[in-house]
Amino acid sequence: MDTVPRIRAARWADKDPVAALISDALHPSPLATWLIPDPSPRRRILTDVLAIWIEHAMFYGDIYLTDDATAATVGFHRYRPIPPPANYPTRLSDAAGPHADRFDLLDRLLAKERPTEPHYHLAFLAVQPTARRSGRGTALLNHHRSRLDHVNLLSWTSTTPDAQNMHIRHGYTPQPTINLPEGPTLSTMRRNPRHHTPGQPKPVPPQDNEPAPFHRVP
Repeated sequence: MDTVPRIRAARWADKDPVAALISDALHPSPLATWLIPDPSPRRRILTDVLAIWIEHAMFYGDIYLTDDATAATVGFHRYRPIPPPANYPTRLSDAAGPHADRFDLLDRLLAKERPTEPHYHLAFLAVQPTARRSGRGTALLNHHRSRLDHVNLLSWTSTTPDAQNMHIRHGYTPQPTINLPEGPTLSTMRRNPRHHTPGQPKPVPPQDNEPAPFHRVP
């Protein structure tokens, strides 16, 4: 297994590389195919839509990535209601074109399942395809768990079914699934707050069969 690079907070200059990273991770997935059936513009559209949300997280959340920029998490601080990205309908239409309706539907379905109480929304966890099965996803989730336990905060996420076990090892429990019309199923998961105590479980070691994680933000 490769040595996992250190994890750092993203800077403004990381905005576009993080959007491209998540686009690369999402591109071959059934969700991406459902959002954009035509493979020709898929990567470009994904990157452009993701850039809107990455920018939004710079103001209303946080972004952490490995120092080699091969894996990242993006989250939102939903301690209170936060606004949508500025001019979102227009920007989504410009970015996604005829596929904007599917992005909008996905946004609404995910928002419907989100907790109503204050929480941290783990919107994206992505690992570059060439860096998968290197422990980067586990390292980022360990880092994420440590921060949440420090502030004793509920966390919520949505992910693909094949990444459920990795999240369960980090304290998440499955919640209702989302069945996209004529599309894939997404799993929602919740991690209740835990006080940091001497008996707290140790960081989860990387697994040889670590899946390629992905989350999508509403």
